[in-house]
Amino acid sequence: MADGLQFSGVDFTWPGADRPLLAGFELALAPGEVTVLVGESGCGKSTLLRLAVGLLAPDRGTVSGGAAVSRAFVFQSPNLLPWRTVAENVALPLELAGRADPALVAACLGAVGLADAADQLPGALSGGMRMRCSLARALVQEPALLVLDEPFSALDAITRRAAWATFQEAWIAREATVLMVTHDIDEAVILGDRVVVVGGQPLALRHELRVPLPRPRAATLRHDPDVGRWVDEIEGAL
Repeated sequence: MADGLQFSGVDFTWPGADRPLLAGFELALAPGEVTVLVGESGCGKSTLLRLAVGLLAPDRGTVSGGAAVSRAFVFQSPNLLPWRTVAENVALPLELAGRADPALVAACLGAVGLADAADQLPGALSGGMRMRCSLARALVQEPALLVLDEPFSALDAITRRAAWATFQEAWIAREATVLMVTHDIDEAVILGDRVVVVGGQPLALRHELRVPLPRPRAATLRHDPDVGRWVDEIEGAL
């Protein structure tokens, strides 16, 4: 069962900085909602993700829900261990938790289309396959909160669109609460239930768009006139 996430009056300043990155920041995610953050590079989006999963602590205020429940982080780089097979990389979080569940590992590999690659080493995989392995490693933790930091940014356009479908299929089956960062506005609209534009210093919410589209959403929707208008709206708020 997914849990929500709440940033309440969050202050955060990096050591040595002359002004805060966050001051009284507020953001709420409903359980099972996919929220996508967009904003200029360096504005603090990745810091929000790290606060969400407890990798950073706020100077003041609270981040409740996500940091207290099971959560998983998918980074920009797959960060796979090259000497471990695909299945062994996916199983690693379970091993660290003192668990063994080969059936769950197999199910997560199947969910991302890597069942036939279970015994391969990461060096034999394409970039898209490595990212899918990273997603499976997150899913095997059965997170209530899934956090993704530009997970598809290094992929070519064709592979990225296939990854959108893989992500949606995996999310629909589990309905975790998702907080994601991307610079691809088409991606934000196709994947998000809500797109939040952030910017400024201290970081603040500039604009919010609800995406009233049923799932799964095909990549071809980026050509839809409504999607085009929403993309223009988000670009205008950046």
